[in-house]
Amino acid sequence: MSNIDAAEIKKFDEHVNSWWNENGDLKTLHQINPLRLAFIESFVELKNKKIIDVGCGGGILTEALAKKGAYITGIDLSEPSLEAARIHAKENHLTIDYQAITAEDFAQNHTEHFDIITCMEMLEHVPDPASIINACASMLKPGGFIFFSTINRNPLAYAHAIIGAEYVLKLLPKGTHDYSKFIRPSELAQWARESNLSLIKMRGINYHLGNKSYSLSDDIKVNYLMCCQKEA
Repeated sequence: MSNIDAAEIKKFDEHVNSWWNENGDLKTLHQINPLRLAFIESFVELKNKKIIDVGCGGGILTEALAKKGAYITGIDLSEPSLEAARIHAKENHLTIDYQAITAEDFAQNHTEHFDIITCMEMLEHVPDPASIINACASMLKPGGFIFFSTINRNPLAYAHAIIGAEYVLKLLPKGTHDYSKFIRPSELAQWARESNLSLIKMRGINYHLGNKSYSLSDDIKVNYLMCCQKEA
């Protein structure tokens, strides 16, 4: 089985020098990272927890989790992105285990190993997101929490996440997203239930054009976060 889209991986390979440039092509990830972290911390204490960041890219969220005192692993398939992550972690004296491996392969030897799992802005870049969710669920300890973020699939999301963000406002590189791979909350919730995960909470991430900032909200029509818990 291969749940890999080489074209999607190549997109992030090409932006490897932007991962830690807060004003570069991937600046949006830096801007929303405090919101992602706040959402996670509203449910769980991070210190001394075993966490895996699935689809970690250059390590923006991974490092934030490590700074909270977590024992953190980051996995991704973009080797250049992982190298950027390793270099930045070393420069900041952070101990993070970065590995180039799929979630499905990593899960085979890490059953019920992690207290917390994060999988952010990743599901819309793979052929079979349900397979990722199932692999994550198998790695999660009973009672553990898993956090997803992705983009809803509807005309408004297309207008905001692709036309607006990529072409008009240039918040993201053109071609970052494929509308057909966007995921409705009902679909994500169903895949989670099929993997023995219970939906706890959803929040939206909204962009404010006036001051060019982001905030958490109850509006999940475009970008949204989901917290699930594995049944004990």
